[in-house]
Amino acid sequence: MTKLMIKNKQLLWLLLWTAIAFILRFANLDSKPLWTDEFSTLVFSLGNSFRGVPIDRAIDLSTLLQPLQLRPGAGIADVLNHLLLESNHPPVYFMLAHWWMRLFGPTEDSLVWIGRALPALLGVISVPAIYFLGKFAFSSRLVGQCAAAMMAVSPYGIYLAQEARHYTLGILLVIASLFCLALAAKKLQQRAPLPIWAVLLWVVVNCLGIAVHYFFALTLCAEAIALIAVIWQQFKGKLPDNSQQPNIWQFQILGPLFSVAMGTLAGGLVWLPVFLSNKYGSELTNWIVSGDRTFLDSINPIFQALAGWITVMSLLPVESQNLAVVVASAIAMTIFFILVLPILFSALKNSLTTPDTRLGTVIFGGFVLGAIFLFFSFAYILGIDLTRGARYNFVYFPGVILLLGATLAVIFNTPTAKSQWFNFRAIEVPGKKAVVLILAMGFFSGVTVNSNLGYRKYYKPDLLIPVIRELSKVPVLIATTQKTHVEIGELMGIGVEWERRKKEEGRGKREEGRGKKEDVKASDSPQFLLVKQRRDAPEIVAGTLDKTLSQLERPVDLWLVNFGAPVNLAAQKCQVESRELPAVDGYEYQVYHCSRS
Repeated sequence: MTKLMIKNKQLLWLLLWTAIAFILRFANLDSKPLWTDEFSTLVFSLGNSFRGVPIDRAIDLSTLLQPLQLRPGAGIADVLNHLLLESNHPPVYFMLAHWWMRLFGPTEDSLVWIGRALPALLGVISVPAIYFLGKFAFSSRLVGQCAAAMMAVSPYGIYLAQEARHYTLGILLVIASLFCLALAAKKLQQRAPLPIWAVLLWVVVNCLGIAVHYFFALTLCAEAIALIAVIWQQFKGKLPDNSQQPNIWQFQILGPLFSVAMGTLAGGLVWLPVFLSNKYGSELTNWIVSGDRTFLDSINPIFQALAGWITVMSLLPVESQNLAVVVASAIAMTIFFILVLPILFSALKNSLTTPDTRLGTVIFGGFVLGAIFLFFSFAYILGIDLTRGARYNFVYFPGVILLLGATLAVIFNTPTAKSQWFNFRAIEVPGKKAVVLILAMGFFSGVTVNSNLGYRKYYKPDLLIPVIRELSKVPVLIATTQKTHVEIGELMGIGVEWERRKKEEGRGKREEGRGKKEDVKASDSPQFLLVKQRRDAPEIVAGTLDKTLSQLERPVDLWLVNFGAPVNLAAQKCQVESRELPAVDGYEYQVYHCSRS
């Protein structure tokens, strides 16, 4: 087979993985409800502010959703101003998303799709990016193809790509930084200095990564651990060394790496004053800070981390509301991992002992283990449990995919792969069929995610709205206490879902010929109340609620949603709903029926 034919064949396979990635990431892209972090992305990317939403008084639906409107005069300066004052994230992704929004001009109906399309597209681009990194790092087209295929179908990758957030841009920058790491490791093996262009590229990529997400710093720390592992292996003579160049400890070898570290540190420190001066930082991240050190707190990080690792390869509908589906999915996933894990571990050992793949395996194995060490160090030493947010695994996700690519390549070239636990009888599977099985599991898991049967949104306003509309036949006031823009996002989720259902009903009536297109009356939509949270003065919170209720026409139903203060509504002639109502994820609620005086 000629080189041209081989190249064309490789390109066709890569196009196939990219097409699969596109389908899995763009399918049902706007079908899932938005959640609070996504509202933050949309509002700030549009150059808007949450501060324009009135507090301590009743507002209508259009006022609540005003920050989601595209303003013709909004620019990058507005994005920076509102983001840095109201959030705890660096601005690069939000600036890129702003240009994306300006390019496509989202309407009320297309906002969700357009907001999620950018990270989905970046997720698709990560497939060819990981191919070229795998090909370069392991000097193997097969490793690159296996890594690209795994990236295309990984349910975890699809979950991140279908959120209007900055994680897929972070993943691309992690891939770019890992390319520089792999190049540095190869130069160390050859005892040659890192080229100037590579030093500059690495610094720029690292600085951009930090400006996309502060947790990119964990990627850099894990890379440092991986480099130390490579240097140690080189020093012990465990890596192939075909060079007679100067000693690895000489300045001409380590000097460029020191320059990368100093350049990255300087670029990262630029954001330190911004990070430290942000008064919302602690309030927005309190949820990852561990409280009392109970036994449950001590084991939670382990199981949370395991759950995140599992979903890199497999996630069947274990979150389904049908118990039979949950049980069947759990059994299928268990059987899958019982069969596959011994094959993967055996292939990983093989990759470590093969001269051609040992360096790449050490680099990315050290990188992944270093990142895991950092996550557990944060959890058990600093009391900051990053494993609570599976999305934070983006900082080392590409490294996991590369290791899987290397192991799948070994399995693919193995005539018969053996799955054996301890001294039990081995199960033999043809190597190529084992790879197909693993990728097929990933594909069906990807369908599970984009069908909202896996990695389901924590907030489920789509389940709360039917309860409200079924129970309340009079005007509705939905109230919550407000600390940050998170609570505003919680109510926005309800508001957006309410609007969507009203439009669907209107279209249904017009199709049936039973009605004409009419504007939704104000009384058809609920009113909303955001009461400023005052933990040291809960009586003020209750007083604001009383005052607002006294200004509304009766009868009215009051829905307290995630309301963080005690209330006594007897004086307002409000009686609590006595029936037991269904629980809704993300929304703890109580209903009061307020009659006329």
